[in-house]
Amino acid sequence: MSTSLTGRSLPGPDRGPAPMITGRRALAAHLSVYIFVIVPLLALALAAVVVWGWGLSWVDIVLMTIWYVFTCLGVTIGYHRYLTHGSFKANRIMRIALALAGSLAVQGPVMHWVADHRRHHAFSDRDGDPHSPWLFGSSPAAIARGFWHAHLGWLFQRDLSNQHRFVPDLLADRDMRVVHRLFGACTAVTIGLPAVLGGLITWSWWGALTAFFWAGLVRMALLHHVTWSINSICHMIGDRPFASRDRSANVWPLAILSMGESWHNLHHADPTCARHGVRRGQIDVSARLIWLFEKLGWVYDVRWPKEHRLARLSAAPPR
Repeated sequence: MSTSLTGRSLPGPDRGPAPMITGRRALAAHLSVYIFVIVPLLALALAAVVVWGWGLSWVDIVLMTIWYVFTCLGVTIGYHRYLTHGSFKANRIMRIALALAGSLAVQGPVMHWVADHRRHHAFSDRDGDPHSPWLFGSSPAAIARGFWHAHLGWLFQRDLSNQHRFVPDLLADRDMRVVHRLFGACTAVTIGLPAVLGGLITWSWWGALTAFFWAGLVRMALLHHVTWSINSICHMIGDRPFASRDRSANVWPLAILSMGESWHNLHHADPTCARHGVRRGQIDVSARLIWLFEKLGWVYDVRWPKEHRLARLSAAPPR
């Protein structure tokens, strides 16, 4: 059983005979996926040229860093640990704020993101997983094809995960339905506001343009590829100290950029745990911020790791 945002018990993410896929993404929405994957990627490719002697200021660096950290945490804490897995509870204002922060990362509307991720956990590295790198087998060619699929290719599929099966709690929440519909507005804000801030701080159109490039497009591309690396790299290589039914692994070089998400093995072994990096030296920025929110009284009933549970998971044979 899982728990809804209001604390009521709900069936788990795999709700039985209801279809896994329902409908297809509208053509306009599907085209927007191509735009918001390809355009930031092109900006990232141009970044090395742009930074060579011009086009990057301290204002751009500061704005890019702030927007990256804020939107990354919106995904890791808001979309992922809270709305997908219920690692803690939050009051209404905090719930809406976390959902909006996640939307600013431009990784899809909240219902779609959460439905896909709950489906991923229900069928992790098996048939039904929307982005397993092992979908095509384990030969070198299959692994290369699987990496592309897990990292990026799956985004271009138009099939939609069944929201009635995977996110009935969010569908029943009026606030989440509103946030879902505001995704387009959030996308405009996350692209446009850095440019506005850059222009106001430098009092120049050039400052607005470079802030749009670095804090808007390049930041978005970096965040996208870090997030996608959790789907691809962290299911292919790395350390697996805890027993899970899939190939989830810890990849320490990604820990800082992913705000702790790359301690992926424990997450799949214990999905509702609010902290993913549970061993000494495993930095988990998301967990530390959840801890701060708890101290401030903004969130409660946080599911912190328990030593006896970690010991059982580390000793259990693979499922």
